[in-house]
Amino acid sequence: MSQLSYYTEEGLQKLKDELHQLESIERPSISRQIAEARDKGDLSENAEYDAAKEAQGLLEAKIAKLKDVVANARIVDESQMDTSKAYILSTVKIRNLANRMELSYTLVAENEADLKAKKISVESPIGKGLLGKAVGDVAEIDIPSGLAKFEILEITR
Repeated sequence: MSQLSYYTEEGLQKLKDELHQLESIERPSISRQIAEARDKGDLSENAEYDAAKEAQGLLEAKIAKLKDVVANARIVDESQMDTSKAYILSTVKIRNLANRMELSYTLVAENEADLKAKKISVESPIGKGLLGKAVGDVAEIDIPSGLAKFEILEITR
């Protein structure tokens, strides 16, 4: 049983588009490669055939995993979000108490994380540490460089 994952409509659509690409374009392409390699004769010593079969296995595993993620995905209604605490799709403004630097991040599902767009995964150390915190709380987060303390300044959606 897979766990539920929460996405924006845009994030879920990207997953569905990727799944469609894998099933409708890449799967037939690999099938053609297997057929071409099979036509070359003896399969016991055919490296092209072995490589194509391995690629097919990897692709089918990826498709199965993506289907599972899509089947267990839920869209978060941003208009119904509670901004009293940090949850998925909350935009959280924080201050690093060590260097007083202020940052804002939007907490998103792992597949939607994009640091350049200031979207961090709720599965990341900082994302996990911010979940459930309210304005004024201090989140102590174990990051690779040690323990960091972040004060929650603002939560919006």
